[in-house]
Amino acid sequence: MSKSSDTNTMWGGRFSGGPSAIMEKINASIDFDKRFYAQDIAGSKAHCAMLVKQGILTAEDGQSITDGLDKVLAEIEAGDFKFSPALEDIHMNVENRLRELIGDAAGRLHTARSRNDQVATDFRLWVRDAIDRLDDGLQVLQQVLIERAEEQVDTILPGFTHLQAAQPVSFGHHMLAYVEMVGRDRSRLKDARERLNESPLGSAALAGTPYPIDRHHTAELLGFNGPMRNSLDGVSDRDFALEYLSAASICALHLSRLSEELVIWSSAQFGFVRMSDSFSTGSSIMPQKKNPDAAELIRSKIGRVVGDLNSLMMSMKGLPLAYSKDMQEDKEPVFDAADTIELSVAVMTGMIAEMTVNKEKMRESAGWGFTTATDLADWLVRELGMPFRNAHHVTGAIVKLAEDKGCDLSDLSLAEMQTVDAAITDDVFNVLTLEASVASRTSYGGTAPNNVREQIKEARQRFL
Repeated sequence: MSKSSDTNTMWGGRFSGGPSAIMEKINASIDFDKRFYAQDIAGSKAHCAMLVKQGILTAEDGQSITDGLDKVLAEIEAGDFKFSPALEDIHMNVENRLRELIGDAAGRLHTARSRNDQVATDFRLWVRDAIDRLDDGLQVLQQVLIERAEEQVDTILPGFTHLQAAQPVSFGHHMLAYVEMVGRDRSRLKDARERLNESPLGSAALAGTPYPIDRHHTAELLGFNGPMRNSLDGVSDRDFALEYLSAASICALHLSRLSEELVIWSSAQFGFVRMSDSFSTGSSIMPQKKNPDAAELIRSKIGRVVGDLNSLMMSMKGLPLAYSKDMQEDKEPVFDAADTIELSVAVMTGMIAEMTVNKEKMRESAGWGFTTATDLADWLVRELGMPFRNAHHVTGAIVKLAEDKGCDLSDLSLAEMQTVDAAITDDVFNVLTLEASVASRTSYGGTAPNNVREQIKEARQRFL
């Protein structure tokens, strides 16, 4: 049988001729939607069980279909299944093979459903699985970040604003900032999963079906919370995929920010961390180079994930209800984004777990740039009762004095400080050390080491 007659059989008697080769090429989706095979077979088995329960299929046909679907699944997983572009998509490839295995009973499986609700069901099941995989990966990343935070509670890092030295912070505190970001990423994924977890199966092409089906039963068999309430909505919207891509894009942004810090920190000019050989590469010409390529690649891959979100938004932006062939373009961006973000999370987890922290270099750098200036201003407010704006001005003058002298604030003499304000006492030097600065930030969520230890305990309870 020719490809054209195969396709005509699939479409039915409406067409007297087959598609051109170029039409077949643009129309077929099997090259990418074969990734739905497990979800497609699971959906078909649930649909079959419901048809038998409702008396629409005989128990004998139902058993034959179920056994045949199990054989098809085994063939695909063993790599023995031959996918045919002439059959367009995963649904028809599976159904065609099922017919070869069990005969005409296979044709009864499609009773009371359409490829429209079939693909919508498959897609929701696949995205649900992708969310679960990503959540698992993010939890492991959080665990590694928390472990590194616990190791580095007392390590002092220069905190930056505008990439300029601002105030000293605990490196453990810095790691916990990303734990919180990833926690919100997981929360967004959880919310998206809850909203998508309704079954389109039984919506048929767009209007429902006259058969006495039980959509609640198929929803239950497939782990959905229930069936979607509107058949048009069931087959025509992909907001669940958009929401997944949106959450993945925000997550990718967080990974990109951390990647940027790893690139900066691992440079010779900073030297805060050393990346392991497992996540670095060398240069073909410069033998001294150790490049943080893994971090750079993650930083770049954000563009792919955000691009995938934009791609699907453009595909969906002007579509009238219900199904349009444009929606065949919904899968590739989701597949690409899932592959990209899952790989990026795994690589980031490995980099953080294996990096070496240079505590001495971090502490040395934290002392540059007058990072205890705010502590001086706070001391003037607390001890001298000075309004903060006045204290800010006085501190700025003392910083200028140290800058002109080429020394740190703590290296100025009391007499030099008193040239700016005579009320300053020797007690001021107690707040000008890095350790004192970090330890003083005891407000909830602050960087004081005792705070950080409590935040680590809380993070373990919340996320792990």
